[in-house]
Amino acid sequence: MPAPLNSFKQALINGERLIGCWTSFAEAVTAEIMGSAGFDWLVIDGEHAPNDIRSIRDQLMALSASPTHPVVRVPVGDAALIKMVLDAGSQTILVPMVESAEQARDLVRACRYPPEGVRGVGAMASRATMYGTIPDYIPTADAQICLLVQVENRAGLAALDDILKVDGIDGVFIGPADLSTDMGYQGNSAAPEVRAAIADAIARTLAAGKAPGILGVTDESSQAFQDMGAQFQAVGIDVMLLTQAARALSAKWKAK
Repeated sequence: MPAPLNSFKQALINGERLIGCWTSFAEAVTAEIMGSAGFDWLVIDGEHAPNDIRSIRDQLMALSASPTHPVVRVPVGDAALIKMVLDAGSQTILVPMVESAEQARDLVRACRYPPEGVRGVGAMASRATMYGTIPDYIPTADAQICLLVQVENRAGLAALDDILKVDGIDGVFIGPADLSTDMGYQGNSAAPEVRAAIADAIARTLAAGKAPGILGVTDESSQAFQDMGAQFQAVGIDVMLLTQAARALSAKWKAK
């Protein structure tokens, strides 16, 4: 029995447009709720949310009964962290702050078993193989791992063409908040100069045959990014969805 087919990776290869959302509560029950909402994919955020390997594992388990594909964002592109997340059962990894082709190649190696990579061989005792019930996992796993890299500063944009040439990079995610701040606009991703840089990055990614992705937190930004050609697009953050709805409900009834 081989490693399970990565439906998210296959959809990107097929050119399908995928709509997702961020999950930042770091709780299995909220991940399960979000998995029932109909999104194509969800990010389990290990960079800015209070996640550890156990909470990531629990959210992967919570989403396993859902058609929604989990994407795990690690806090940093460290091979040891990536190994743990892969062994916990994630097939799609998102790595922040990628700034060079050399860094991208190191990330590819972290996701692959020897001789092409450096991933440690211990998955037969982990959730990735459903505790040894997928006997052919190790020779088939590499082909089902989807590696997404975040390009979110001027250094990353300058190296983007070289990053896109790295075999094993499946998609490039543009981080508008970090990029706009690095460009001097303090998180204002709607600034014309920032929007132009994002549009150029998406166009270059598409031209290289890779999938471009991005996060928008307003209808206006999400529509703008979709019009630019974003293929895998997050359109909200669970914490923001709750706070906005709760505050609106409170204000509505307190005003009566």
